[in-house]
Amino acid sequence: MKRVLAAVLAGALLLTGCGTTEEPVKKGDTTTDPGGPVTYTDARGKTVTLKAPATKVVSLEWGETEMLVSLGVQPVGAADTKGYTTWNTAAKLDASVKDVGMRGEPSVDSIAALQPDLIVMEQDSTAAVIDQLEKFAPVLVAKGSDASRNLDRMRDDFALIAAAVGKADEANKVLDDFDRALADGKKKIDAAGAAGKSFAIADGWKEGSTVNIRMFGQGALVSQLGIRLGLKNVWTGKVDEAWGLGQTDVEGMNVLKDADLHFFYNASDGDDVFAQGLAGNAIWDSLSFVQKKQLHKMPNGIWTFGGPASCKQYIEQLVKVYAP
Repeated sequence: MKRVLAAVLAGALLLTGCGTTEEPVKKGDTTTDPGGPVTYTDARGKTVTLKAPATKVVSLEWGETEMLVSLGVQPVGAADTKGYTTWNTAAKLDASVKDVGMRGEPSVDSIAALQPDLIVMEQDSTAAVIDQLEKFAPVLVAKGSDASRNLDRMRDDFALIAAAVGKADEANKVLDDFDRALADGKKKIDAAGAAGKSFAIADGWKEGSTVNIRMFGQGALVSQLGIRLGLKNVWTGKVDEAWGLGQTDVEGMNVLKDADLHFFYNASDGDDVFAQGLAGNAIWDSLSFVQKKQLHKMPNGIWTFGGPASCKQYIEQLVKVYAP
């Protein structure tokens, strides 16, 4: 249980069978009473005690929905279930899960009707409705992203959610599997002589005739996966502190000069602005990764802001390219 317990010792969460405790939990221990109270401290710094591990959970973000399903917990309700099935295939959502509105604008009435014993959300997603939600159910606010430590942040969020639903053992198994995938992927890339090779990751959309490109900087979650595999993210443009994302246009892509660069992107909704929106654009066609056909559309449904399961999917695709 070292990963979940590390989060306990770090103060990210407290897990106990009889309320809050200052005592460290020994490796291998679980709660004294698996059905007893659970106390956690979430990303707000707010400490909440549940009478028992949550079983009726509503999730308001896709990353946290994936984490719950990965732990064996199908939420009773989730935000934008249709969008989730399009963008996230790492953990299948049951058809019985009720849609509770959009991620940024959930329906408080729909959530209340489900009578959940826990609502899981991200720090910056629906902060305006927290007060309303807390009138009828405890809320767990996950960090969601932190470009200064995104892989560790992802682990912390996963451990926090696992504790609240009484799934610490399951969380450790999932994280062990993720660690093996990361270590094996690095070995394969090293063995292929690809360590230090360059990559860039982006997604994009059109506004009128303009293609906007969102670049994933060093601290973005999926960029961190590539870096941990021994690869080099060559995008050094300005990015935000939370997500590690920056915006540019096709002219801004000229800074990607590396002759052996592989460029990855996601277009799960079918709107492929790179293959279609930039077709015939002289600047785009002049880029080395376009000319060398080192432009890689990720398979549909690999979510770039997910949990361990989505991260494993990303690892598999990067290894497939650099260590075929």
